[in-house]
Amino acid sequence: MLGAIAVLIVLLPAAYGQSKPASGDTFVKVPEWEDPQVIGQNKEPGHCTLVPYPNTRTALKCERQASRFYKSLNGKWKFNWVSKPSDRPVDFYKPRYDVSKWDEIPVPSNWQMHGYGRPIYLNMRYPYPVNPPYIPHDYNPVGSYRTDFRVPGTWKNRQVFLHFDGVKSASYIWINGRKVGYSQDSMLPAEFNVTKYLKRGKNTLAVEVYRWSDSSYLEDQDMWRLAGIYRNVYLFSTPQVHVRDFAVRTDLDDSYTNATLMVRPRITNYSNQDLKEWNVEAQLYDAENKQVLSEALSRSASSIVRERYPQRGNVPFGLLQTTVENPRKWSAETPYLYTLLITLKDPGGKVVEIESCRVGFREVEIKDGQLFVNGKSIKLFGVNRHEHDPDHGRAIPVSRMLQDIKLLKTHNLNAVRTSHYPDDPTWYDLCDEYGIYLIDEANLETHGVGGYFSNVPAWNTAFMERAIRLVERDKNHASVIIWSLGNESGCGPNHSAMAAWIHYNDPTRPVHYEGAAARGRDPYYVNMISRMYARIPQIIRLATDPDDNRPMVLCEYAHAMGNSVGNLKEYWDAIRSHKRLIGGFIWDWADQGLRKTGADGKEFWAYGGDYGDNPNDGNFCCNGLVQPDRRPNPSLYEVKKVYQHISVTPVEPLQGTFKIHNEYDFTNLDFVNVLWELTEDGKIIQKGKLPKLSLAPSEDKQINVPFEKPNTRPGAEYLLKISFALADNTSWAEQGHVVAWEQFEIPFDTPQVPSADIAALPPLNLQESDKALKITGENFELAIGKSSGAIESLKFDGKELIAEPLVPNFWRVPIDNDNGNGMPRRLGVWRDAGPNRSVGKVSAVEVKRQLVVITAETTIGVGTDSACNIVYAVYGSGDIVIKTTVTPRGGNIPKLPRFGMQMAIPGEFSTMSWFGRGPNESYWDRKTGSAVGLYSGPVEDNFHPYVRPQETGNKTDVRWLALTNKQGAGLLAVGMPLLSVSAWPFTMEDLEKATHINELPRRKTITVNLDYKQMGVGGDDSWGARTHPEYTLPAKAYS
Repeated sequence: MLGAIAVLIVLLPAAYGQSKPASGDTFVKVPEWEDPQVIGQNKEPGHCTLVPYPNTRTALKCERQASRFYKSLNGKWKFNWVSKPSDRPVDFYKPRYDVSKWDEIPVPSNWQMHGYGRPIYLNMRYPYPVNPPYIPHDYNPVGSYRTDFRVPGTWKNRQVFLHFDGVKSASYIWINGRKVGYSQDSMLPAEFNVTKYLKRGKNTLAVEVYRWSDSSYLEDQDMWRLAGIYRNVYLFSTPQVHVRDFAVRTDLDDSYTNATLMVRPRITNYSNQDLKEWNVEAQLYDAENKQVLSEALSRSASSIVRERYPQRGNVPFGLLQTTVENPRKWSAETPYLYTLLITLKDPGGKVVEIESCRVGFREVEIKDGQLFVNGKSIKLFGVNRHEHDPDHGRAIPVSRMLQDIKLLKTHNLNAVRTSHYPDDPTWYDLCDEYGIYLIDEANLETHGVGGYFSNVPAWNTAFMERAIRLVERDKNHASVIIWSLGNESGCGPNHSAMAAWIHYNDPTRPVHYEGAAARGRDPYYVNMISRMYARIPQIIRLATDPDDNRPMVLCEYAHAMGNSVGNLKEYWDAIRSHKRLIGGFIWDWADQGLRKTGADGKEFWAYGGDYGDNPNDGNFCCNGLVQPDRRPNPSLYEVKKVYQHISVTPVEPLQGTFKIHNEYDFTNLDFVNVLWELTEDGKIIQKGKLPKLSLAPSEDKQINVPFEKPNTRPGAEYLLKISFALADNTSWAEQGHVVAWEQFEIPFDTPQVPSADIAALPPLNLQESDKALKITGENFELAIGKSSGAIESLKFDGKELIAEPLVPNFWRVPIDNDNGNGMPRRLGVWRDAGPNRSVGKVSAVEVKRQLVVITAETTIGVGTDSACNIVYAVYGSGDIVIKTTVTPRGGNIPKLPRFGMQMAIPGEFSTMSWFGRGPNESYWDRKTGSAVGLYSGPVEDNFHPYVRPQETGNKTDVRWLALTNKQGAGLLAVGMPLLSVSAWPFTMEDLEKATHINELPRRKTITVNLDYKQMGVGGDDSWGARTHPEYTLPAKAYS
């Protein structure tokens, strides 16, 4: 994640891989966790995620945990925590060491989430002094874990492996008092053959985990810094001859019809048996578990073990290979999966073991500056996703992963970048199953020291291991379409070496790395041009560069921090218009807040500094399209609309003729129902469902919406909304879920609105005192203060409707983007311009029986003699027409954050109804995802609880706003023509003062904002980018 600091200078030692001096000329051996060339001890090589199955029935389910050769070690473990290595219980790994009085901790988990140490949030800074490869010894917490387990009796005479899916950051492992090994790299598995360490009966497993190690220098990702055994721990058992690994490729022919299925198994013979008569077979099954191949592929195990590597030329990949006729293809839209079973048989034909995996037939290519899947040029409608849970930290429950998948799918996102590390293996299974394209990223970020490590040979092994183990683990997942070398780690020979290995070992996928941009023209070991937070003109320039025909992707853009993601439509107008722009990944998916309870008993989302972590980077971890618990932030609705894959354009709207474009790459539109509704001033007057639509991918079709011209009313507004809703249930949404919509004004001829007969209105009475001008009508009473020039009282049938005067307002509570670009400083003169205005003459300039016009002349302390004048026209009907004019005068006056009026009303008027964009909040540059309609709900539900309170709840293009009580009485504000409005159960001062949502009080009054406009929210980034000029209010006269 890009930060705001352009240059960072650190002092680094000149030599690596040496012993750390203890004193004088005396040297001691450095521990493994301070030696960058020690990645592990006794670790198994990386391989695909696998577990043996005993038979075809269980193997076809691909449920690893259900195999009888799998044993979970998750659960309650004994645990001890110390703040520094010297205080750790050195002998705790010995079975006789008494741990009975130790605490218990759940595994998997992060120990900070259970009260041990503190979570630390930092963006790019390291949480300890930078002196690679060394780590402070005076504070480097160590967690000591102990558990006991028994090995199933059925595993006798088999090999047993201990598997950790993720431990952060470094760990030593013992079984029954004997050292098994050591591991680092927090985001990839550590696996050990523990067969020789086991005994019958109870076995004792001990794990010593260090919060930081030399590998932490390569793991400087923008996230909470947490530690512990945070992913699954399990044992699995294999036969003495075992399919240790396998790789699967699906190569489509030139017409993308038929496929070559290629399987490359790797066999390990632990018993040194003669494998001459052993065989490996492969059979493919469809989604209904029917065999696809007429005969299983077969090859002798000995030929695999003794494979010849030629002196020249490449090693053929497919040790088992066949043609599959016209298989169903996998894509994010059509995630059809087959199941591949790899069976090992002994000389007698007996099944020794079965391995299985899901297989998606798909082919990824870079051609003509575009990204192709199965021969179709695709766009990546993407988002970056950290692994984060508000209650479990980095230990993500499967239910949370599934929640993420369904939210992604229902909001039209088709791609995720695993920022910035490999995710839990289950995530990839789900992406295969539900259909999500993945950029799979290596666990590598050195943001705090730039590209230093990529240029130091001593760190090459660590770089390479992170690439190799990533690819080896995830190579068989159809969802993984791009490999990424990491994030914000500079550029150098170590990255080049990573890319070279990946290109050679997996030529089926392109390689991505944004950091390659650091060297002028991007080196050609990356297959695409990648940028972060590039502005629209820049990405267009890159996409039209005649000297570089690679596709261009925004690996990070649209920084979704707080109230953000403005001008997203403009980005996608550009992306859709240029074939070499292949999409982008919003930063990022979920606010990384942690659930915490304040002293008042109220929950809030904690961010940097809330645990006493210092230094910290505050709420810079909260950049999500969804909140920590996955409740959508308003920006997600904008994303859904902009990312939708169906577009509608008017042809002859009065005749109901429109053109539909199917933007899906592989899906006919016959999966949706096309619904329409015609509204008159927001009320549905006609609706219907079109005949079933059959429209092939990337094709257009003209449709006719059969509405009838209504008997139009004077001044009425007629809108047609066309929606595309799922015709049937899917795995990710229910029937009726709307995947796309468009709305159009239908310009019917309407009668002219008749002029009001003012003479027929009830009479008015004007009374003037030293303090106010008071106007009384038939059932209302209005007072305009002479010292304020504002409406100070408005009573209807004796009930007061105003709690605080209606006054000019030019300020908005800064959003995160405002704070990042210095808006409070740049535009700060407008903060108090309304409250501190100087009121001059307030007088009645026109007095008639049914109409009184009052003017209030004021000056504001901006520029030189800037004016803000208000004209009130009060009619006998009780209608009040207010015209406010601001006239900035003088030089160097900054833009206005907003131009409008603000008041407070009694809290009983707590129902908010409006005719405008909704139901979610919208802003000038973020309103595409909000349809115009009639909406109503409690004021309490019409602001958004951003993690850090800020400007919230705005509604744009509002024709009218009503705030009413339970009896339906209240205030109605009508735009002339349109308003931007909001209502809060707290004050602007409350909102600006609060740092967390639990600090926002609930007042007995409601703050009402009636604006001409406020500036857009922006979102190109949150550390300097300003709102696009077309969505700002330059210092000029407004009325």
